[in-house]
Amino acid sequence: MIRRLAWYWLIPVAALAWEVATRSAGAVYFPPPSTILARMREMAATEDVAADLVPSLARLAVGWALAAAAGVALGVLLGRSPLLAKLVEPIVHFGRSVPPAALLPVFLVFFKVGTPIQLAAIVYGVLWPVLVNSMDGARHVDTQYLDTAQVFHLPRWRVVLAAAAPKIFAGLRLSVALALIMMVISELYASSEGIGHRMREAEGSVDIPAMWAGIVLLGVLGVMLNGLFLAVERRALRWHRGRTAA
Repeated sequence: MIRRLAWYWLIPVAALAWEVATRSAGAVYFPPPSTILARMREMAATEDVAADLVPSLARLAVGWALAAAAGVALGVLLGRSPLLAKLVEPIVHFGRSVPPAALLPVFLVFFKVGTPIQLAAIVYGVLWPVLVNSMDGARHVDTQYLDTAQVFHLPRWRVVLAAAAPKIFAGLRLSVALALIMMVISELYASSEGIGHRMREAEGSVDIPAMWAGIVLLGVLGVMLNGLFLAVERRALRWHRGRTAA
């Protein structure tokens, strides 16, 4: 814990170096942190920030939850069925190789502009790491766990989920950052509200500090979401850490 807190001293040091470097260079498109924070305070005081922040976070949460549920269910199913995995795995690897942003024009054909297309983009981008990790975790479940479950008449799916949980959580953790990325990308091109839309408006009006305010906000959201997920993961996998330590 102390070692982790020690790294936080780098934040003000990096901010100070950023401030000095940008003021010395006089870079128009790379404003200092003080200018960005001042613009953020101005936007918070004069604009309805919740009108953009709340829809973005709602779409992020719903899209991530849908992709996580589908990814875990399909991944466990494919991981426990060798025949089905041989048939579907090439499609899985093809699908996860296609950049989600490249499919936005395709999504525009099948979904309405707004929340439907944004949810589709988030779900598509988030699904693959969860699916692949769940499949890998379910495929390599120790047979001793399954034999023990049979002896004690425990549901096999519950044992498989528990044994694959470390892999599943690894995929879910990766998916949180991808959900944030796809949220912004979809809002840049197919939205009339949200953080990405606000950044696009700032770009159109050449409001550079406002653009950077959105970037900083996204970074802060990423750190907060990662910390929240790590706390949930540590609590959920406490049994696994105790078993490996023993």
